[in-house]
This record gives sequence, C-alpha cells and structure tokens, in this order.
Amino acid sequence: MPSAATLAALRAFVEERDWDQFHTPENLAKSIAIESGELLECFQWGGEFDQTRVEGELADVVTYCVHLANRIGVDLDDIVLRKLESTRAKYPAEQAKGRMVKYTQLAAERQERPTESGSAGSSEPDAS
Repeated sequence: MPSAATLAALRAFVEERDWDQFHTPENLAKSIAIESGELLECFQWGGEFDQTRVEGELADVVTYCVHLANRIGVDLDDIVLRKLESTRAKYPAEQAKGRMVKYTQLAAERQERPTESGSAGSSEPDAS
C-alpha cells in the first residue's frame, strides 16, 4: 500500500487544486475504469510493451483507487487483507496451486471428492 508520505502528497495535490469537490465516489470509480482500460491498451496486441507507459497507467489506476478509498473512508490495508482471506478460502493452496481455474470449479471438485465413507460430496452417513 502507498506510504504515509505518498498518501499525504496525493491529498495535498488534490487540496491545492480544490479538486476534492469533483472526487465523488462515482467519478472516482469511473476514472478507475477508464485508467484500467488505458493500462489494458498497453497490452492490446501482445508482444512487447512500453514499460514507461505501463508504469504511468498503473500509477493512474492506483492513484484513483487511493482517492476512492480515502473518499469513502476505508483503509486499503484492511480491505485488501480481508479480501485476501476470502480469496484464500475460495482457492485453497493445495487444490489451486499451479492451476488457472475459477473458484467455482474448485468448489465443485471438493464436492465430488469421495468422503471417508466412500460417497462423493456427502457428509451424511452411508445409508446402506
């Protein structure tokens, strides 16, 4: 996450220009989407990419994310760590390692796994 000095510099930049009035959550979310599109454009045709341009676009995306977090009163470290915990639950390392699959597929595989009683996906005792 950005350092305290970086956060202070961003706040000062906006305050010096009186731009906070324009930084509504909606406008900031739109700006994140726009800048994300510009970042994606750097990789549009594959192959080589312009490192300097990528860095600039990535900085724009992160800057708007920081502004939005500040505007809605959330701590970026807190929300990222909370999201990481929920993502860990969706993608258990022992099941997801080295695989590019959606969490729903992993969940379905967990349901299909035979239990100790031999039936797939059921925690109910075997009726036989």
